Amino acid sequence: MTARTMRQMLARTPVMPVLTMHDARWAADLAQALVNGGICVFEVVMRTPQSVAALRAMLEATPDADIGMGTLLTPEDLQTARLAGAKFGVSPGLTPDLAAAIEATKFPFLPGVATASEVMQARSRGLKELKFFPANGSAGANWIKDMSSVFPDVLFCPTGGIRPTDIPAYLKLANCTTVGGSWVVPQEMLGDRDWAGITALAQQARAFRPE
Repeated sequence: MTARTMRQMLARTPVMPVLTMHDARWAADLAQALVNGGICVFEVVMRTPQSVAALRAMLEATPDADIGMGTLLTPEDLQTARLAGAKFGVSPGLTPDLAAAIEATKFPFLPGVATASEVMQARSRGLKELKFFPANGSAGANWIKDMSSVFPDVLFCPTGGIRPTDIPAYLKLANCTTVGGSWVVPQEMLGDRDWAGITALAQQARAFRPE
C-alpha cells in the first residue's frame, strides 16, 4: 500500500490523541483500545525512555493505524522516529536543520507554528500541514480562521489545552480537519489499564466527525 501523506493521515480522524508512554508493556493494548473506538491516527511523544518501544509495539498491534512520533526537536530525533517505524513526525516548532532533514527524507511531518511568519517559513519548505501550538483551548480557533484567507493551501492541526467542548469550533473551519489532545487517554485510565473506558473516549472523539 502506498504510504499516506500527512494530509491524508489527518483526514482519517477528527481527534488525534497525544500519548505519553511511561510503560511500553501496555502500548499494544492501548493502541487496540483506540482503534476499537474508531481512532486510527495518534502521536506518541518522545519524552520518555519507553516511547520508542511503545511506538513499535503499537505499530505491530495495529498495522493499519497511522502512528507518529512527537516532540522531535533535531534531525537525530527524526531519524530515530523513522527507524522505529513511525508513519509521521510532529514537532513544537521548526529549525533550519530540522526542515532540511524533513525535506531530504520526504518524511510526513507536522511542524509547530504560532505566528504568520512561522507559517511562511514552513510553507517555504513545502510544509503545508502545520500544528498550531499552543492553541490554548478554544482561543486558537479565531487565529486559524484568520489564517484561511492568507494561506488558503495550509491545513492546521491545533493542540495545547483543547477540551472536548472546544473541538466543534475548530472542526467547522475549512482549514482544520483534526484537533490534537491528550484527553482521550487520561493518565489515570492508562495507569488503571481501563481499556473499555479509553475505547469509550475514543468513540466520543470519533463522533466529532459523523460518518
